[in-house]
Amino acid sequence: MAGITALAAGVVPLEATQAAAATCTASTSTDFNGDGIADTVIGDPNATVDGAVGAGLVHVVLGGGKGVSEISQSVSGMNARPETNDHFGLSRAFYDADGDGCTDLVVGAPYEDVASGGRQLVDAGAVYVIHGSPTGIGAGSTIEAYTQASLDATTATEAYDWFGYALKAGETAAGSPYLVIGVPGENVTDGGTTYTDAGCIEYVQDATKASVSEKSPGVPGIVETNDRFGYSLAGTNRYFAVGGPGEAIGDEEFAGGVTVFNHTFTDGVPTALAGIGQGTSSDTVPGVAEAGDAFGTSISMTNYRPSGETYNSDALLVAGTPGEDIDGVVDTGSVTVVRVQPSGTYSLVAGIDPKTDGVDGTETQGDFFGQRVAIANTNTSVVTSTATVRLAVGIPGREADTVKNAGAIQIFRPLDSSVGTNDKILTLGSGLPGTATARDYTGVALTAGSANLYVGVPYSKATSSLKGVLHVLPWTDVDGTTSTGTTTYLPGSGGLPDAGEAFGVVG
Repeated sequence: MAGITALAAGVVPLEATQAAAATCTASTSTDFNGDGIADTVIGDPNATVDGAVGAGLVHVVLGGGKGVSEISQSVSGMNARPETNDHFGLSRAFYDADGDGCTDLVVGAPYEDVASGGRQLVDAGAVYVIHGSPTGIGAGSTIEAYTQASLDATTATEAYDWFGYALKAGETAAGSPYLVIGVPGENVTDGGTTYTDAGCIEYVQDATKASVSEKSPGVPGIVETNDRFGYSLAGTNRYFAVGGPGEAIGDEEFAGGVTVFNHTFTDGVPTALAGIGQGTSSDTVPGVAEAGDAFGTSISMTNYRPSGETYNSDALLVAGTPGEDIDGVVDTGSVTVVRVQPSGTYSLVAGIDPKTDGVDGTETQGDFFGQRVAIANTNTSVVTSTATVRLAVGIPGREADTVKNAGAIQIFRPLDSSVGTNDKILTLGSGLPGTATARDYTGVALTAGSANLYVGVPYSKATSSLKGVLHVLPWTDVDGTTSTGTTTYLPGSGGLPDAGEAFGVVG
């Protein structure tokens, strides 16, 4: 695979039932054809493409019945080909990179092998930006293909870096597009010593680029082997956060940590505001850092508007700790919600685990409560309150009516004085369509927006083979205030191909 390639071409219209928009309107965050209707992105990183097992692909379902686009490395202009276990689509993000009003899709293939100097750099990783247009997205779109070195000439493309393992994109408060790329397998040299899998991120804002690791100016923590800085990412228009679930705290390896930045630059890199972890700030973050906790395996962030303020100056950050042991029960899991202020000061909003007062459920070995987390502010135009914030926690190891590893999603209002007051558990067959079966692992794929909760069950047995399913639930339905109904996407229905291996990967 070569470096950056921008291939301008006339966009090929998708099969559509309505006329394409003449221009893009930029009215929603996932509007790839610019018609003002939100579109849905569904990953299947294990899909077989052109005979390559695990090559991966992404489906884009255009809103308003305007067609389904299948995007893989076999698409014309991709400057790549499907290969076994590339896992294209393992990560996804979206933003208007070029300012034309159409959302652009960013897709990671973190296990892409990259040719360099006559050899293959195994699992170096690649990232693709597929540009939306008034006639859709996919075949014929302008596509940019990046390796780490082609994105940022100050870095190198290396084997096992996993460039693109995590992605986050958006627009800053000043209106500049930004993209953050996680590279958790990056080896970082500091003080003459090379630390394997210390990890880094690549940050792009307009034309400014920076490679950031824990040795960068102002970044808290120290570079260590297996930190895996960049394993998870989250962000808003004012802040972004980087998870390093392998971070060692003292002698406790893989205890985990999260670093919060804003979008301004200091000494050539985004400004670091805070390092957060168990045991690093005992007065704020509950729990004690322990080996294998993996604090920050999953993180999510949303806007927060304080009382008396006219804009969303702060943010709520949630970090999942799926390896947390509760009262000796191994890998029960927990989550932590903090409020971040512009100064970098942060305060505890809620520490939640199955033993928290009033919370439904009990501490159970291997539940992995917090394996995935998603927090959303459903109305950023008003002062933030318990009425506007929802938190979804994935519990992929939980039993559902004695069905082992069926998994569950637990919903909280984290600003409640007692987080257990309004909590709700969703499982297949109870709150979610379908029937729970063993090893569905509901809770491994999860994301949220202001209007909807997206629950992917990529190992669902909802169809005759392990193809997966995606459920989209309006938050008002989750609350019980409306009964609009869940939208369910399945292979073989609604224009989606009847094929797949892990259909429904989101978040």
